[in-house]
Amino acid sequence: MIPEKSVALITGGSRGIGRAICVRLARMGATVGINYVSNLTAAEETLRLVQEAGGQAFLAPFNVVDASAVQEQIKNIVDTHGKIDILVNNAGITRDGLMARMKEDDWDSVLDTNLKGAFLCSKAVMRSMMKQRWGRIINVTSVVGCMGNSGQVNYGAAKAGLIGLSKSMARELASRGITVNCIAPGYITTDMTDSLGEDVQVALKEQIPLGVLGTPEDVAAAAAFLASNDSAYITGQTLHVNGGMYMGH
Repeated sequence: MIPEKSVALITGGSRGIGRAICVRLARMGATVGINYVSNLTAAEETLRLVQEAGGQAFLAPFNVVDASAVQEQIKNIVDTHGKIDILVNNAGITRDGLMARMKEDDWDSVLDTNLKGAFLCSKAVMRSMMKQRWGRIINVTSVVGCMGNSGQVNYGAAKAGLIGLSKSMARELASRGITVNCIAPGYITTDMTDSLGEDVQVALKEQIPLGVLGTPEDVAAAAAFLASNDSAYITGQTLHVNGGMYMGH
């Protein structure tokens, strides 16, 4: 259960994991803000799926890296809907490559979107949550942030940074009734994994004790729990959704 008439904002909500979280939270009764940068067609498809599931949603186009746009658009959402109860920082990009050949721009763009974007969005929603003394901030990190991955030093650093950001935010916001947690997905079936060859997919599954890739809905189920009243006594934690491929402390 989530509070009645909850308002949720999901960054990177136009496809994949973000889309599944939008649909799941809308089914729980939240009015869902679908954030996206440029892919209007995909965002409208998420909107259609939410409405098809009997939920309510609105489009929230802005780039999480643009501090003034983040502040302006989140203020607009609060002005229109009265509040933001749940923030899911899911927006993320990859610019993979071995560190020896990685361009500085590829480092900066991944750190900006995946880490700084979560900082900017969280900072912008905090006042609304603090005022009502209730809030849920959920940061989507990755198994790569916990165990590392060759060719992803930028992505791994950003995702590990999200875990440290979340723990520190959790300590700062706990007295105001706001919890901050992470979800760390493993290998999930998305457009990215669909493009991998069959041999690569078989090799990936061999690393996973459950023997299958996860689905966006598996991650959305974890988000639904962390957004709900059932998780009221959980903060500063990382929930691993990875089929057992990494078993952290």
